[in-house]
Amino acid sequence: MSTNDDRSLDNAKSTLLEMISAQRARRTVLKGAVASLASFTALGTGAFIDTEAVFADGSRTKLQKILDTLVTVEQLAVTTYNNAFTGAAALGITGDNLTHLQTALIEEQIHELFLESLGAQTLSSSFSYPNGAQTFTDLATFIDTQQALENAFNSAYLAASVEAAKLNAYRLAQIFGQMACIEAEHRVLGRVIAGAQPANNYAYAPILVKSVADTIDLLTTAGFLAPATGNTYTYGQVSTSLPNIEYRMPFTV
Repeated sequence: MSTNDDRSLDNAKSTLLEMISAQRARRTVLKGAVASLASFTALGTGAFIDTEAVFADGSRTKLQKILDTLVTVEQLAVTTYNNAFTGAAALGITGDNLTHLQTALIEEQIHELFLESLGAQTLSSSFSYPNGAQTFTDLATFIDTQQALENAFNSAYLAASVEAAKLNAYRLAQIFGQMACIEAEHRVLGRVIAGAQPANNYAYAPILVKSVADTIDLLTTAGFLAPATGNTYTYGQVSTSLPNIEYRMPFTV
């Protein structure tokens, strides 16, 4: 027998399949446009999505709390990957693995900028790590940290998809799903860097939080939101200029 929560999830899933694209374009035109993007800011938010279209009438206040949590998550992601990328030599990350790391960094920054464009305001721009500076000098520690964070990030977006759908913000719910897909890719890339086999070892992504708001408690308990002397890492925006990153804006055909 299905519970109310089960039915709610089923309804959210069904609704996501009926999303209406904010912009319609032919596949060939769209592909060409995406390939030509140099950065998020070069095109602007409205190129593939009407910013206001992601919000249902009267839902902005509740969604604001979701957006604020998610942009905080993204700033933590950027901070983590940026410190790993700039300290890649100490971690022994080189070659293709270094490119994987840089690409993940830029994709997280693109997410952060998109959320900011919707009015998201971070709850904190300073972060900490359970193992402090060792996170960025010991590869095993970094990968363990990265895996834990990507599971938390993915959980946050999956929870956000359900909550946004319940608020009738269906396009935004779909976008959160699009972001969750990329967070899952980053988790696999971390396992690739670590040489773990198989790299893609999940049949289903685990959901670690019951609500988006729970993400902050999860990260705090795990030691990521307790900056202190010698263990404070502050978010700083990075350039998103890198070739071969496609679909830089969320859109549907």
